[in-house]
Amino acid sequence: MYNASGQTETDGQLALYAQLVKRIAHHMMARLPANVQVEDLIQTGMLGLLDAIQRFDATQGAHFETYASQRIRGAMLDGLRANDWFPREVRRNSRRIEDAVHVVEQRLGRTATEREVADEMGMDLGEYQKLLLDARGNQLVYYDDFDGEGDDHFLDRHLGENSGPLEMLMEEDFKKRLAQAIDHLPEREKLVMALYYEEELNLKEIGEVLGVGESRVCQLHSQAIARLRSKLKR
Repeated sequence: MYNASGQTETDGQLALYAQLVKRIAHHMMARLPANVQVEDLIQTGMLGLLDAIQRFDATQGAHFETYASQRIRGAMLDGLRANDWFPREVRRNSRRIEDAVHVVEQRLGRTATEREVADEMGMDLGEYQKLLLDARGNQLVYYDDFDGEGDDHFLDRHLGENSGPLEMLMEEDFKKRLAQAIDHLPEREKLVMALYYEEELNLKEIGEVLGVGESRVCQLHSQAIARLRSKLKR
């Protein structure tokens, strides 16, 4: 069936929701290694959108955009999973950062600076900030599987949106503890979290607000996530 512009209904919906795909892709990029290309996410996301258009059943009571967002993210995750974008070294270093943050903050009884965490890890500040960039796969989610690497895929545990961790986020006790942990972040990291998760700005836009580059925003985001995960997983 064609509309007044000569497009099929499917083509029309693909064009209408293409911006949704781009928005999800750019938002997900902050949690992915630097070697992932946003164009690849968008391409697989468009396949997810097409799948959503073909499968959507309005009689089920769901809003199409909500349903499409799930299918788009799922397609992106499938593409990432197939290419195994998260090597074990990235996972290992993320845990090292979290553990170092915990040790320093327990010892000092206050928020640790980046240099103090770097010293705890036995490296200079530049090396530590490079790890923060590499660890950009972190996400603000409470996970129940921090103890060891296991055989499950990193993407399933850290980027999934329809799994156990999301349900845990909905628990009142967890939300209360999360809010308290965010409130104790350094002001700049707290602002990054607010702009990213509440205002849904991407890294470039946040950088413009803070007057820094995207890489520095990524470092601040990774550092904030490490602090939160260090507190919440314990």
